[in-house]
Amino acid sequence: MAVKEIVKYPSPVLEKKCAEVTKFDEKLAALLEDMYDTMVAADGVGIAAPQIGKSLQVAIVDMDDGQDPIELINPVVVAVGGGEVDIEGCLSFPDLFGEVERPIYVKVEAQERDGSIYELEAEDFTARAILHEIDHLNGVLFNSKITRIVTLEELEEIEAEFEEEIEANIESLEERQGEER
Repeated sequence: MAVKEIVKYPSPVLEKKCAEVTKFDEKLAALLEDMYDTMVAADGVGIAAPQIGKSLQVAIVDMDDGQDPIELINPVVVAVGGGEVDIEGCLSFPDLFGEVERPIYVKVEAQERDGSIYELEAEDFTARAILHEIDHLNGVLFNSKITRIVTLEELEEIEAEFEEEIEANIESLEERQGEER
């Protein structure tokens, strides 16, 4: 479909509770496609309709893990569990990253693009992303939940350490595989 411009803070549409979707038609399907294309183009893992200027209860989360993207229409959080502080960013806040505490488990009831209702359970980073996007639909922005801002330099250091850890794990695995042969 089309890549849309991402609405940036402090646009008022970002801080409004979104309207419930009542029509499950081609316009909704086109909105979902535009949102997906926009999210991918921006290298995001999630996007909510207000981030492209539409005040509707629609969000997408895609962990790029080979699974289909999660489409959340009129989502309702049924249960949460646990809690963890981790670093978050947001497409509507370029270059702002911060530590945010969120549950590590979520159960959501939502609708598919055809209007059928489904339940979804998620953990860890997927749960965090879903809750971040549902917050958007309620006009709650992640900057209001940041307990500590993380600088770009800190983020780059964390990413570098993570990459080094992955490389070390791969080398260790290759060594063990070589010993087994």
